Amino acid sequence: MRRPPQETTAPTRATNGRGSAARNEILRTIEARILGLGLILTLLTVVALGIGWLVNPELAARFAAMTGLNLTVGRAAGMSFGYASGLHHPVVITSNVLVETIQVLVVYPLFVLSWKNLVDARHMQRFLVSMRRSAEANQSRVARYGMIGLFAFVFLPFWMTGPVIGSIIGFLIGLKARHNLPIVLSATYAAVAVWALFFERMNQWLADYGRYAAFGLVLVVAIAAVAIRAVQVWRQNQGRPPRPAAAPSGPPRTAED
Repeated sequence: MRRPPQETTAPTRATNGRGSAARNEILRTIEARILGLGLILTLLTVVALGIGWLVNPELAARFAAMTGLNLTVGRAAGMSFGYASGLHHPVVITSNVLVETIQVLVVYPLFVLSWKNLVDARHMQRFLVSMRRSAEANQSRVARYGMIGLFAFVFLPFWMTGPVIGSIIGFLIGLKARHNLPIVLSATYAAVAVWALFFERMNQWLADYGRYAAFGLVLVVAIAAVAIRAVQVWRQNQGRPPRPAAAPSGPPRTAED
């Protein structure tokens, strides 16, 4: 016997209602607006690189390489490559400021929305958990000095410091987005300006060894830092007791676990 239409449609309406309410709750948050701005800037950057590839492929490739190095290795590698490839101060500074701004405007709201259980972050679980652990490792030092400590943390060029981790620390110590992001971004822009002056001098010092000498030196230091970090992680894992083979896996962890 065929069911009446209302019996099949009622659960769908209820589900749609809950989904609509959840979407409305997310859209009312400031983090959703920040994420929207970050995604718009990301789209505009990709479009600009695409147009540049059609007009001047060689120049576009240099911008793409500088962006990729900033995202994967860090600010120093991206900026040093930009100068080594012949790009000038305004271009290198503006490009790296844009890349780091996008990182903050995308990762920070995703982390906060995941923390509040407003988005499903299972596909980014490992990345967000890694960000949280890095932030928590430095949280106490930053919290001791408040906003000044947060600015210094983002500005100073130490391992695992930077705008993304800094913005998460700001959230963990209780700063609202309207205070957190201006501090993080202003420290980022100041750091980029200082790095620009530093690489200008470094390129002058190493000019006799070729224009890629400064970039090569930065790359060697970055690789050494990654290797040291990998050894530290390996030693920590070696010291941990092995997990029982029959232990249940349990549900997938989220950023709150």
